[in-house]
Order: sequence, then structure tokens, then C-alpha cells
Amino acid sequence: MKLSLLTLCLGAFLAAPIDVDAKETSQKRSAGEIIMTASSSEWRKVSAENVIKLTLPTGAAYIELNDELAPIHANNMRQLAKEGFYQGLSVYRFVEGFVAQGGDASESKPVKNAKKGLPAEFYLRTKTPLAITELKGPDGYATKTGFLNGFAVAQNLSQTETWQVHCPGVFAMARDNDINSGGTEFYVTIGNSQRYLDRNITVFGRVLEGMEHFNLLQRTATEGQAFNPITDMQVLADIKDTDNSEFRVMKTDSNAFKALIEARKNRVEAWFVESPNFIDVCAMPIPTERIK
Repeated sequence: MKLSLLTLCLGAFLAAPIDVDAKETSQKRSAGEIIMTASSSEWRKVSAENVIKLTLPTGAAYIELNDELAPIHANNMRQLAKEGFYQGLSVYRFVEGFVAQGGDASESKPVKNAKKGLPAEFYLRTKTPLAITELKGPDGYATKTGFLNGFAVAQNLSQTETWQVHCPGVFAMARDNDINSGGTEFYVTIGNSQRYLDRNITVFGRVLEGMEHFNLLQRTATEGQAFNPITDMQVLADIKDTDNSEFRVMKTDSNAFKALIEARKNRVEAWFVESPNFIDVCAMPIPTERIK
């Protein structure tokens, strides 16, 4: 079973606190041991309907859509994939340590049933506080940070506004100055976290597997060659006859994940000589496994 860990974020006062047992357990076990011994009930299988397969020149990346925080964007991306919109397009912009952006650079390719412009979903507003697994401690960009259903998030003080944050490997929608202009031009953050973009743009997913294929993209065009062509963007559930990939993500409200947070704050391995008792939301990997 191949294990790949990615990073993500954020939390608040109704959030389930990290219990004493989780903290004590993490002090006795390393992060790796916590992950390897987590029970099956502390993992969730990712629905194939929520996974987008993006095929690039060096291989495929698998991206989980965040339906809870940005349902309009998630649904539109599924529709674009089903229409074959991205076939023949490219990842036409690569900024080192920032983003890889793909789609229709000409902005001329028509859509069928999908939309080219969507209302912004910078955050989800709820009438009552939304509980997350909170990371205690300071954050320069939000009152609260933590995790919700396998995604790194942030919140306002009352926990009535929740958004996915710009950690490395997030899947988001590019736009121009009109906040409702994004619809087809996606990007993936690479390198450092880009937290200053939070609440300025819609984030609606994260890469589960395949970040190496974004890092291997060409930086500049080569004469006579297609520049970072996209073979296809597909909904994983639609191609099960040719790709039966399955993934699971550790539940971010589980005791194992809470113990993992404590273990990451204070590493027990003999190599470490400093224990900061702190971890940033984008430095907290969310355990992700390929199970098939």
C-alpha cells in the first residue's frame, strides 16, 4: 500500500478539543506509528464521484473536490470533465514556487452544459457555528485554523464563515478582477503556501496524489512542442473500467488525527532536540493512502 502525505489546514470553540488520551498517546508514539496503527474506522474512503483525474505529460494527478465549502465550483468542474472540456488544452502558466494554472488560455473554447463564470465561493457562511478540528495557537491570516473533512480550513471568530486555505497542493479557480469571473481556469499551488490569497479566490479541492507531475511541468515553451498539454480531465467514477484507483484519507475529527497533531507539534523521534509545541495549519500533513 503506497502512502503519500499532503499538507492542509484550520479551527474554533465548538471544535472537538484534542483529548487527554490523544495527547498522551502521541507523546509515546511517533507520527508514523500513529498513522500505521490507526483503526479502519478512523479513515474514510474518498468517493470516486468526488475525484478528478488530470492526465499530464508525465502521469496523472488525482484531486478531491470540496463539495461542502464550494459546491457550485465542484459541480461545475465535474460537468466540465464530463464534457471533455480540457481535452487538448494545457497548463499554460507556471510560476516557480507559486502556481501551475491550466485551462483555455484563449478563453474561446465553448462549454456545453457547464458554466464559464461562477458566483464566488470564497467562504461558506452558516447560521450556526461549524465545528472543526481546531489547531490551537496563533495564525497570521485567520482567527481560527484547523481541519474539516480532510481539508485544511480557516474560520472567523464566531465560526460562521469557513474557507479552505492556500496550502501547497490546493485546487482553486483563477479569476480576473470580477470576483464572479472564474469558471474554467484552475490552478494548483506549488512550493510555499499562498495564504495571502485566502478569501480572495475560490478554493475547492486538493491533490490527493500526483503533485510530482505538476513539479515536472515545463517552465518555458519549446519550439515545435506542445506546452504542458492536458490529455484529459475526467471524473474517476466515469472511468472505473479503465482506472479503478481508490483512496482513503484519515478522518480529521478522529482520535488518531488529533493524536497526530500532538505528535507533529512535539516530535518524539531521537533525532529531534527541540519541541516547539506548535504546528502551522499548512505544515500539518493529512494522511492520504492509495488503497487500489
